[in-house]
Amino acid sequence: MAIRIVKLGSPREENEGLRLGTVRRPPRGVKKTDFAIRDFYDIWLPTLSPSQALVAEARAIETDRGWAGFKRRFRAELDKSDGAAVVDLLAVLSHRMNLSLGCYCDDERRCHRSILREMLLERGADLVA
Repeated sequence: MAIRIVKLGSPREENEGLRLGTVRRPPRGVKKTDFAIRDFYDIWLPTLSPSQALVAEARAIETDRGWAGFKRRFRAELDKSDGAAVVDLLAVLSHRMNLSLGCYCDDERRCHRSILREMLLERGADLVA
């Protein structure tokens, strides 16, 4: 059992489990009934997405220093909300079932899902490399 970090909209892997969309907004132009069919997500979990202000900030980041600042602010947002508790829950669930979580970004290295990966590992989650 483990969690896989994915790009939403990418083809599902075998035994991927329930796919969670950790995004601020649902995919544009896609019917709600087609989210899972088109490999976006089964469950929308915006609790684990950055605020709209942080999303806008992330799009403008061009340096490692800027990314480090985004990372700090995103973690702080999660700590102030239920986000940290949800990450704790997912870490525990990773030992009992297959899950996947993702975002639309092409490059995980500059996406909040890389930060979620770190947080899950810090909490002892089983992750697919």
